[in-house]
Amino acid sequence: MVPYIGKMAVEQRKWLDGDAFRDGVALCQTIPGATAMQTCAYVGFRVRGVAGAAASFIGFGLPAFLLMVGLSAAYVRSYTLSPVVAVFNGLQAIIVAILANAAVSFGRTSLKRLADIMTAMIAAALFGLKVSPILVVILAALFGLALSGKSAPPNLGIHSNTEAHRTRPLLILASVMALAFAVLFFVERRLFDLAAIMFRIDIFAFGGGFASVPLMFHEFVEVRSWMDGQTFLNGIALGQITPGPIVITATFVGYILYGLLGAVVATLGIFLPSFLIVIGVSPYFDRLRRSPRFSKAISAISCSFVGLLLTVTVRFASNIPWDLPRLFFAVVSFAALLLKVEIIWVVLVGTLVSLLFL
Repeated sequence: MVPYIGKMAVEQRKWLDGDAFRDGVALCQTIPGATAMQTCAYVGFRVRGVAGAAASFIGFGLPAFLLMVGLSAAYVRSYTLSPVVAVFNGLQAIIVAILANAAVSFGRTSLKRLADIMTAMIAAALFGLKVSPILVVILAALFGLALSGKSAPPNLGIHSNTEAHRTRPLLILASVMALAFAVLFFVERRLFDLAAIMFRIDIFAFGGGFASVPLMFHEFVEVRSWMDGQTFLNGIALGQITPGPIVITATFVGYILYGLLGAVVATLGIFLPSFLIVIGVSPYFDRLRRSPRFSKAISAISCSFVGLLLTVTVRFASNIPWDLPRLFFAVVSFAALLLKVEIIWVVLVGTLVSLLFL
């Protein structure tokens, strides 16, 4: 999605020049959260400040949210029907292939040295031993900081009235979010827990939307058993059908647990933290990325997600009753993704073939 956003913002609308947009993409790839969503927020922020960031963020994410709510409602009413079972039998195998391809893609960009490979292997082993992936990410960051030596942290102080002016709306938004959490805590504790978990997942999902999958799987399937592995896989499959990021699966999780209100709370919980980070960090990113300590920590975190994705791929695969058709689906889908076929086409063709032959 990011190249399309760039074409619209740089070439068609001329809101930004190419260098500014590339700097924004670098920022959004560095901080946690769904990269495409954050890139939209960054473009809006550069054009119209915090209000523009909010307008872009909502405009990009709302269609996917509405479609996912509709798909989730349809899923609840029809998931036992034979045609629906057939479709998801094929899509579950395809999702395993998509996650395996994501692990390969992360590996190609992140694993460049022996230390990187060791970080990924250790992360995979710890996650395999049921260690919290959030703890794994923190350990990876500390390992990266240890490798960086004792270089001085970057100066991130505010240097202009413009930056101070942009800080005030950020503080207001953060205060409103804190108030909303407080209201949920006292009024509906279940929704508070859901929002808090999604908030925590987004804060630690470095590397884009796929990085949230191991965290979400750990929280909702392994730790709390709020849904089984196959249902979660089906949610990821529905997330790939929508025109939004894979992290829109949070909407499915919220809807399955607590209906429409749960979908709204889960969606806000999974997207708001990274939105606030984009508009909060954007004015200081040039200074931040010059820090060797920051770069090493982010690099180590990216390596750890290679291991986390690899492990969660194996766990998802273990939840599927494999037979020859599913194995064929997985292998062909993985090969297509390696050949750079768009994910949406792999999912749509897989849906059609599953409906006809499974």
